[in-house]
Amino acid sequence: MMDDRPTYEGWCSCRQVHYRVSGRPLFVHCCHCRWCQRESGAAFALNAIYETARLTVVQGAPRIVDTPSESGKGQRIARCPTCQVALWSHYAGAGERFAFIRVGTLADPDAMPPDIHIFTASKQPWVLLPAGVPAVSEYYDRNAYWPEASLRRRAEAMASPAA
Repeated sequence: MMDDRPTYEGWCSCRQVHYRVSGRPLFVHCCHCRWCQRESGAAFALNAIYETARLTVVQGAPRIVDTPSESGKGQRIARCPTCQVALWSHYAGAGERFAFIRVGTLADPDAMPPDIHIFTASKQPWVLLPAGVPAVSEYYDRNAYWPEASLRRRAEAMASPAA
């Protein structure tokens, strides 16, 4: 049977690490917390959440860097060993089953606009949020915002053996 899900390609800046994700993301976060601002050096971080099983490293080998997080649980960031660009993260709460892909590393980042803006209480005051996209001051209840299909995919991934 042919897989008709879309695929998305991504690279680091030096193109040593090339990855591919299949299908649409579960959900896309635009996080405005101060921690993400510090880590990204920008006003927010934009992450597309995928089941790690949908992520394939096509070329190269990212280096996994254990990094502190505001939650105190840490995250594991996949970085290019040469240019050090962060490609995706595995957060302690979700574990290795899910990869938070840095949308800016995709060949077509326009394909993944945010589904929600989170931690807007600490967003930069000059950032204007678009009408029609949910925005919450802190985190949120995924059952209230995620599409049913994404919730099913998440449950399936959680039921599978840990990656």
